[in-house]
Amino acid sequence: MRSVDIADPQFDHDAGDPDGFRCGKFRFGAQLGAEASGATVYELPPGQAVCPYHYEYGEEEWVLVLAGRVAVRTPEGVEQLAPSQMAFFPRGPEGAHQIRNDATEPARVLMWSTVVRPTASGYPDSGKVAIKSGDRAQDGVFRRADAVDYYDGESGNAGGAGRARSAPPPASP
Repeated sequence: MRSVDIADPQFDHDAGDPDGFRCGKFRFGAQLGAEASGATVYELPPGQAVCPYHYEYGEEEWVLVLAGRVAVRTPEGVEQLAPSQMAFFPRGPEGAHQIRNDATEPARVLMWSTVVRPTASGYPDSGKVAIKSGDRAQDGVFRRADAVDYYDGESGNAGGAGRARSAPPPASP
């Protein structure tokens, strides 16, 4: 049996994370053999968040507070969670959330989720969407305002130039 001890995690830190989003991460789902779910312990210094306010289109997420207090922002507002309290975030805009430490002491949370690839995430505050295919070279974060028509740059024949067309994409068979 594979196991980990989340009482003494070895946190990774991403030097590229901007202030406001700097936290330690202990991702262990894959090392236990998980493929359809993932889990991470986050250590949040005061004033830091796990990530921007967002929701997942394909994944459900959970949070359990292990230590300290965290502010959890959802579409209903901001609520405080204390140790042993947990919350669930469903797929789609109704599951939008952000986990932030507004206290003066560090906090730790355990988050876990289903893992779906491909999937997408929405960022309501900044008008972005992220696409995660499972291949980092194909993934990206895009502003919704930059959306183009379905046929933009496409051609109706092999040798023709692309043309803009205002029509919805064809229905799937």
